[in-house]
Amino acid sequence: MTIPQEVYYPFAGGDVLILQAHSRFPPVSAALTDPNGLLAIGGDLTVDRLLEAYQQGIFPWFSADEPVLWWSPHPRMVLFPPQLVIQRSLAKIIKQAPFEIRVNTAFRQVISACASTPRPDQVGTWITPEIIHAYHRLHVMGYAHSVEAWQADQLVGGCYGVRIGRMFYGESMFHHVSNASKVAFAALVQWCQTQQIGMIDCQMNTPLLASFGAYEIPRAQFMEHLNRLIQDDPA
Repeated sequence: MTIPQEVYYPFAGGDVLILQAHSRFPPVSAALTDPNGLLAIGGDLTVDRLLEAYQQGIFPWFSADEPVLWWSPHPRMVLFPPQLVIQRSLAKIIKQAPFEIRVNTAFRQVISACASTPRPDQVGTWITPEIIHAYHRLHVMGYAHSVEAWQADQLVGGCYGVRIGRMFYGESMFHHVSNASKVAFAALVQWCQTQQIGMIDCQMNTPLLASFGAYEIPRAQFMEHLNRLIQDDPA
């Protein structure tokens, strides 16, 4: 049996693997340094492919008019749950308890809201219907989770991500009421602590994530933590 040759697509920063049915991901060290660690193109969003990607520190991120793009940034933004920082103003809001926090009661609503909520610095969304369907499958299988902020029995904020072992991969958040996403994210990190999660992958550096205590680490250090944590089962 002849194994088909791998095919690469030329980018300004180097060649990027085009994933085929038989393809495995290349090592993350092969990711381009610009833009933001692009590693591979194409493939599918099956549960097996997504879990393979996350276990290797890779995630999908693409627009509706693009093929699936797979990334492994360097450096990597992470948050270690015990290092969570809650600013004084947010702590006051949390103490007032304006939201009811629920976990995993409205996953598809959360990811759909993340896709449809307008963002001032973003045109369109990377959370396509294909992404929503794929991550809902992960949720049904127990890998993807949502933390939700409810007010008067209405979903007003939330966030979601993927868990493998003691590793959590944050994906997106939204709010329809001021501070709802911040309260939901703080609750997510606290939930991660109860689940003995060792590290939260925040992917990219943003001021909001930094305000919670997240910071960048080299990809190699990220992979060291990742390889250890995905093997651990707190149960």
